[in-house]
Amino acid sequence: MKRKILTFLRFFSIAIFVFTALAPLYWIFVTSVKGPTETYSFPVSYWPKEFTWDNYIFLFKSMNFGQFLANSLFVSLGGATIALLLASLSGYVISRKRFRFKSLVIFIMFLTQMIPGFIIMTPLYTMFGSVRIGSASLVNSLSVLILIYTSMMIPFSVIMMKGFFDRIPDSLEEAARIDGCSNIGALFRVIIPVTLPGLAATFSFAFVNCWNELFLAIMFINSESKKTIPVGLNTFIGKADIDWGAMSAGSIMALIPTIFIFAFAQKYIVQGLTQGAVKE
Repeated sequence: MKRKILTFLRFFSIAIFVFTALAPLYWIFVTSVKGPTETYSFPVSYWPKEFTWDNYIFLFKSMNFGQFLANSLFVSLGGATIALLLASLSGYVISRKRFRFKSLVIFIMFLTQMIPGFIIMTPLYTMFGSVRIGSASLVNSLSVLILIYTSMMIPFSVIMMKGFFDRIPDSLEEAARIDGCSNIGALFRVIIPVTLPGLAATFSFAFVNCWNELFLAIMFINSESKKTIPVGLNTFIGKADIDWGAMSAGSIMALIPTIFIFAFAQKYIVQGLTQGAVKE
């Protein structure tokens, strides 16, 4: 009897968690396929009386949402890829090498994660606004977003990769060196393939954070053709009202790339996070 009660409580807890996780997504989708009249009608309808795809059509015909998607993919893939490359090399050095102030370096990396992003907005804008390439300023450029996002993702990505490298025994590298590999060769031929789950977890972390970032993108991007998805969604918030239908449709579209990433890399992400969290 006690086992049945524990089993019931376990499944009940899981059901509550799944419901609280999926209910907002369900409501966003339902709102995205409602017409304007039904969206703002009272009493609230929990299922649309008539499906309409007008909000999605509006996104791509009137709001240039396809360009927003392309910009976000460019910025997020660029920032996450560069951050992963630099974090892998840095994490390997911190994990394998002994040097002075090693603990201080790790502490500073943790400390950077405690600084709110809005504090650095003004200094960054002043710095990049004063830098010019020819006659063009770095402000209102997707390249500067990639640079900023990369610098923001590197500290915690380095810490994650260090945790994955710590789990790999030194004997693997020693065996590779005996077989004739250099230090770089052992890293890329032996260590990196072993840490694929860690690479997937770190890349996913960096990509999602770049994909969702709003405040810096609003500050640095001014032109319509260079807006990212968070900036585009923010335009649906007016002074007097909010276009809930279009915003919900845009939110659903914004979820698709992240869903695909986690769907294809789910096994590696779970394995990588578990490996990084536990050291044998």
